[in-house]
Amino acid sequence: MIKTQNLPIALFDSGVGGLTVLKAIHRQMPQESILYFADTARLPYGTRSPETILQFVREIIDWLSNQRVKMVIMACNTSSALALETVRAEYDLPILGLILPGARTAVKQGKKIGVIATPATVKSNAYAQAIQEIDSTAQVWQVGCPEFVPLIEGNQIESVYTKEVAQEYLYPLLLKGIDTLIYGCTHYRHLEPVLRSILSPSVNIIDPAESIAIAAERELGLMSLKNDRLPSPTRFCVTGSAKQFAGLSQRWLGFYPEVEKIHLLESSRIEMTLKSSEGI
Repeated sequence: MIKTQNLPIALFDSGVGGLTVLKAIHRQMPQESILYFADTARLPYGTRSPETILQFVREIIDWLSNQRVKMVIMACNTSSALALETVRAEYDLPILGLILPGARTAVKQGKKIGVIATPATVKSNAYAQAIQEIDSTAQVWQVGCPEFVPLIEGNQIESVYTKEVAQEYLYPLLLKGIDTLIYGCTHYRHLEPVLRSILSPSVNIIDPAESIAIAAERELGLMSLKNDRLPSPTRFCVTGSAKQFAGLSQRWLGFYPEVEKIHLLESSRIEMTLKSSEGI
């Protein structure tokens, strides 16, 4: 019987964006086993309604719970902004989101803070609220960037068009004279060379992936859930094309991962049928 502390940590995102969180977790807690889940069949999340996002998140956490994990990390800002508080109240499992750790780090770096995020995250106002609850004197400006995730998932990072889009999105923040920029979507770290070429060198860039890795380690320590044996290889699961995800993620992982294709709804139906037959 595997002890709870030796179970994996689950990370989930709509696609390859959460790999930035995965790498941060590996650096912060190399002893931990990880299950990485990407809902690639339904990306992007950033233009979906709050009700749809909550439905997706519940389906994913139901599936992750059946895989026996000790913690769930929403490696997705849209999910963190729109569903975190609801699912925390519904599941008997530690669930962490990106917004608060990112906001806490940002206010330590500057007072004029820009946030680039998906339209859904911007509309939720989650980052602005979190930042101003921590420091009411901080100024916050948010820009929705709907084209970034499709460009990244389409492997168009080096294209001229991507830089043109980035310049358009950053322009209003540059006019405000921001001193700090938050990646309000885990995908955006993959655009760092492009964004850095547009921003002043004096602008601090905050990647909440680093902040949540520190928060997760602290949480595991408080709950006495740190792994005490050698970690298992990272398990990668996707709802879309396993081959496409493996090929795209190779550039950031440094290896070609073995990826499983998961059918979320079929898994849910099977689980419901089993519970029904067992009289649960």
